[in-house]
Amino acid sequence: MQSYKKLEYSRNNDVILRYTKGHFITPHSHVNYFLDMCDTKARMKEARAAGESLAELFLASDVIDTILCLDGMEVVGSYLANKLTEGGVISMNSHKTMYITGPEVNPTGQIMFRDNNQHMINNKKVLILIDSVTTGGTLQSALESIRFYKGEPVGIAAVFSIATQIQGVPIRSLFSVHDLPDYASYSPDACPLCNDGVAVDAICNGFGYSTI
Repeated sequence: MQSYKKLEYSRNNDVILRYTKGHFITPHSHVNYFLDMCDTKARMKEARAAGESLAELFLASDVIDTILCLDGMEVVGSYLANKLTEGGVISMNSHKTMYITGPEVNPTGQIMFRDNNQHMINNKKVLILIDSVTTGGTLQSALESIRFYKGEPVGIAAVFSIATQIQGVPIRSLFSVHDLPDYASYSPDACPLCNDGVAVDAICNGFGYSTI
């Protein structure tokens, strides 16, 4: 992998988007950028900066009961919940505090919740937290799961997103295609990089990448 370039979020320089250009395979598409969010998820200073910056985008929300963290975003989710609570966003949970949870994915790729943690979703107003949004495949599964367990998705928070909404649910992000205007996502069977014989640099998912 080549060295990364960096973008800093305009309102908080501790929020950093590391990226490198190439040819990458994700679970749902081929993309021409790899966005490395490992330190955003795991380094305390960056996770706190990302969580608190995302919270500023949702401080006008009436109620958020649960934050559903996808792709290992639980640390960021904790800081997000703390900042929302400090900012006056309330929860209707009996203990007046937000749940922060991650999904379990069954062998068919569906997001599920066991009997003992369904109460975090059932009749709750759920904010989805994700690292990046490209095709929306992961989000579609999350939205279907929330609605199946009779929760109400009230928003989506992302570090990077190429979209502003999915299934009528608004997406608010710290970085967008305005920051990476040539970012592109292709279906695997119609990838111009593949058609041009450009070698694949790595296979990527929410945990990181594996070079080929």
